[in-house]
Order: sequence, then C-alpha cells, then structure tokens
Amino acid sequence: MPAAHRTHDLVVFGATSFVGQILARYLYEEFGLRGRLRWAIAGRSKSKLEELRRSLGPGAARLPMIVADAADEAALGAMCAGTRVVASTVGPYALYGEPLIKACVEAGTDYCDLTGEPQWIRRMLQKYETAARKSGARIVHCCGFDSIPSDLGVHFLQREARARFGQPCNRVKLRVKAMTGGFSGGTVASAMNAFREAAADPKLRKELANPYSLCPKGHGSKARQPNVKFAEYDADFQAWVAPFVMGAINIRIVHRTNALSDGAYGADFRYDEAVLGGRGLKGRAIAAGIAAGLGGFAVAASVAPLRAALERFVLPAPGTGPSPAAQKKGYYDLRFLGQAADGRTIRTKVTGQGDPGYGSTSKILGQAAAMLALDVPKSAVKGGFWTPATIFGDELIDRLEKHAGLHFEVLEA
Repeated sequence: MPAAHRTHDLVVFGATSFVGQILARYLYEEFGLRGRLRWAIAGRSKSKLEELRRSLGPGAARLPMIVADAADEAALGAMCAGTRVVASTVGPYALYGEPLIKACVEAGTDYCDLTGEPQWIRRMLQKYETAARKSGARIVHCCGFDSIPSDLGVHFLQREARARFGQPCNRVKLRVKAMTGGFSGGTVASAMNAFREAAADPKLRKELANPYSLCPKGHGSKARQPNVKFAEYDADFQAWVAPFVMGAINIRIVHRTNALSDGAYGADFRYDEAVLGGRGLKGRAIAAGIAAGLGGFAVAASVAPLRAALERFVLPAPGTGPSPAAQKKGYYDLRFLGQAADGRTIRTKVTGQGDPGYGSTSKILGQAAAMLALDVPKSAVKGGFWTPATIFGDELIDRLEKHAGLHFEVLEA
C-alpha cells in the first residue's frame, strides 16, 4: 500500500510491555490523538491493550488498537501494510523480533526499535538488507539509550570539530561521568539470551569480539580499536576508568555510522567507551569494583547452571522495572573527548533527564519514530538498514533537546 494511503503514521508494537506502556504514555502526552501524528498501539492481548488505553485517560478512548502476536506473520503483515512506521519494544529481539522485520521489509514499512543485541542485528542485516533496499523499508535499530546518545554524541562532536578544525577527530573517547537508573526484566532477558547464544557458539563469540561486526563489507576501517577490559588509568580524563556494559553495542553502531558515511570520521578512526571511577585510590577502587562485578556477572551468565540461578533468584523478571518516581529521578552525563590528527582536541557532553533505560529511552524512541514517520521522506533516504546518526542527524538532536530532556554541549575546544 502506498505510504500516502496508510491508516497510521506510527504503530507502537509491544505497547503493553514495560517500556511500551511508558512510550505510549509519552506519545499521548506529546502528540495527543488529533495532532499531526496518527498513531496506534498494538500487542497480542486485546484486554491488556484496552487496559493500557484506559490508563492513559478518558481522552484516549479513540486511540486505535491492533491485536497482533509477534509470531503471527499474517497479523504482522496486515499491521505493517497499514502504517508508515512500526516502533517495536518486543524483546529479546533475538527471540521474537525477526517476523516483524520480515513483515516490515515485505511491506516497505519503516521500523525502529530498542535492541542492544549485536548478534541479532548482524543476522537481520545478512538476511534482509538487500530486500529492504528494494522495498524502500528503512530499518533503524538501537533507537534508545542504546545507542542514540553515543551515536549522536559522536556525530555532534565531529560536526563541531569540522567547524572549528576543518577536519574530524580520528580518536574519540566516551566516558560515563554519572548515570542513575534501573534495569527492567526485559533488558536483563535480552542480555541473558546473548550470553546463552555466545556460550553455545564459538563463531558468535569471535564475532562479538569484533568492533566492526556491523559494518558493511569493504568498509575499509582497519585501525586496532582500544578496549577497556579492566580498571585502568585514563590520563586524558585524569581518572580511573572501568568497562561500560553498553559499549558492546554502542561502539559497533558508531563504527557502522562511520562506514555508512563513507569514512567521514576517517579510515583510522578509533573509539571506545568506559565508566569514570574517579581519581586517586578511591577512584581506582571504584573502577576495579565495577570491572570485577561485570566480569563476575559475565562468567556466571555464561555457565548454564549459574545463569539459571541468576534468572530465578537474582535478576528482575520480564515485565518489571523502575518505579515511575525512579524513572523521573534518573539522569546521565556522558563526556566525550575528540582528538584530530594534528593533535587539537575538543570536549563535549551529552546529558539526559530521566532513567536512561526507560524514562529517557521512551522519549528518545518516541521522537525518533515520529521523525521517521513525518520528517524523513522516502525521497531523501532510501531503503536499507541505517543507524540513528546516518538517518536522523542534526534534526533529531534538535528534537531531543526540545522534547526529550537531552542536551548536547561543547565544553572546550
């Protein structure tokens, strides 16, 4: 069906999930039902969809609902044929996400999600990228805290570096200065499934060690990438740093952006992410504790009996997550340092108000999905698998600052 004749601009698929409910509430508050964005909610349970609609308030009684199961290809096909964009919150995507990608690609429908699962993204690229280019479907993974602050943060830094230096920075660091918030059961389930897959597949373990795993063939980048695996001292920040758990996906998205942009950051571009522990002995102890905790969790999650024990007794269950109060109190402060080939440096930051995984993520995804539906015409960006920076760029930065509580700032250049 031609895009101009589709009933909806946007469908939230998985609207009754933990983050789906937050997203639906944000869209209702931000766009209402009589504005420019024609949107609907979708999920497998009619009763839960009705309950969600009632919870939004009396004015939401006319919000369209679509009943569709993640495994029902016919229902997914009909849903995709009637909308410009689908925003999916149904994870783990490696378990439930492929039928919807297939349906969107076949219908020429645009798609965005919250996945942080590089092994699944790689499989989708291999199976559907050629077909997406033919049908005109634009597929945009990682449209939440994974990986928009990182991807657009580097995009912003490089934009400012070119304006000041006349060249991009071929070395960029992201350091997490502050971050408060919780994890939902859905996020944990996605992470545990990734460990489960990697434990059973040596080839996948090798792939997950490759920072260029999501780049297209012939991308040309060969620089050996830095990788903070343990606690180490970062002289540029004069602080101890530890591994950042989200770096596993963010780094790959940033490198894919560089590749899709014809090496705009340079063929020798190097990028890494880490958490700032602080200075002195205290900072060293904090960084060592973070590294040890992540390492211990990875080991436990890779061993089947220990993984089962974690899932049963320690980790949050799917459908659970931070309270509304915690979502509002959450906050993050990301610091970037870029260095150009001639040695000049620039420092920037990206801050976000709201729990990074949910309070902020719902707003980020909502704005990205609305922009994809309304403000990125097919004539401007062709079908295929894009990253947030390559399809949204500066305009999404502006939208996030105005409507989603994010702020992008140059600190020093």
